[in-house]
Amino acid sequence: MHWSMNTLLLPPYMELGVHSLSGLLWTFLLLFLWHCYRMGSDMPIPGHAHGGKLKSGSRRSMMTRGGSCAGTKRSARSKLLRGDQMTPFISMETEEKGQGYLAPVLSHALFPGQASAEAKKRYEALQEYAKRYSWVGMGRIHKGLREQVRVNDLSAIQKPHLFFLPDVPSVPFFPRDAHRHDIEVLEASYSVIFAEFKAVYQRGIDSKQGWTSLGPKGHAVFPLYSAGVSVAGNCRSCPRTYRTLLCLRTFISSNSLGSAGFWLLGPGATLGSSYGPTNTRLRCHLGLQTPPLCELVVGGEPQCWSEGHCLLVDDSFLHTVSHKGPSDAGPRVILSVDLWHPNVAAAERQALDFMFSPDL
Repeated sequence: MHWSMNTLLLPPYMELGVHSLSGLLWTFLLLFLWHCYRMGSDMPIPGHAHGGKLKSGSRRSMMTRGGSCAGTKRSARSKLLRGDQMTPFISMETEEKGQGYLAPVLSHALFPGQASAEAKKRYEALQEYAKRYSWVGMGRIHKGLREQVRVNDLSAIQKPHLFFLPDVPSVPFFPRDAHRHDIEVLEASYSVIFAEFKAVYQRGIDSKQGWTSLGPKGHAVFPLYSAGVSVAGNCRSCPRTYRTLLCLRTFISSNSLGSAGFWLLGPGATLGSSYGPTNTRLRCHLGLQTPPLCELVVGGEPQCWSEGHCLLVDDSFLHTVSHKGPSDAGPRVILSVDLWHPNVAAAERQALDFMFSPDL
């Protein structure tokens, strides 16, 4: 006997919705089965207990040379298996023959014996920083400390004598876009900064007035920050300039690599070729008074200052400064401010602040 839906006494709405209801139930069943499959295939979270068995591909043998499983080091490039993909697992331990920035630190390799006392002091400061915080992001700094001896022995156009951070792209002069915000803040404050400079200049260039004379022919500095420490008396003499410095986002004000102040160079003076201490900073020059025939040559590239405008200079390159103007031209005056190099990461800046702290 043939039975059909027509033989059942169903309400009208049931006749209309039975097929769609059946399809909906099948859909929910398939979704439930797919969810169970995904949950069963997921790996357990590392460090948490898991009642089931791990896949054989996710297990790591930890056998020692004698066959024991205890007290051995995991590989720095051990991997966890998740589904069909392999995800690298980064460990702070390394193999005995592991390569990389941190391998010498983590394998307790000795610091180069020919390194200077200053370099060893910075290396110890880096280790102390890592104990307090982390080694994460410290690869280039560690490499730079170990290779500083070799850098000092090189004959190169860029050779910072205190600390060289490797793998940092650099050129003698940087475009304005590298620090657009800070440059615009300084240039917008040009008239105020120049007025405060003239006020302290008219009191005379004297050490009692806060000036530091660096040589003959009018080469002098009125520091606002010196080696990461504010010069309180001079900052009180130039309060609006000091507040402008505090508005800068990348001003190096917390370590001995950073300085800021008014720099004078008299007519006929030439500063011989020299290198800056580090390539982790850029020196920003705001032209305040720029007579003709004043020139800055960095890495073989000449540039001239312009009043009210900034130059971004990497002074770790070989550089010279000259003022070949007439004797009545007056001194060349700039506001020099040290800014972070744009390719130095935030974690590296924090570590360098710790390593080059004025208190160390």
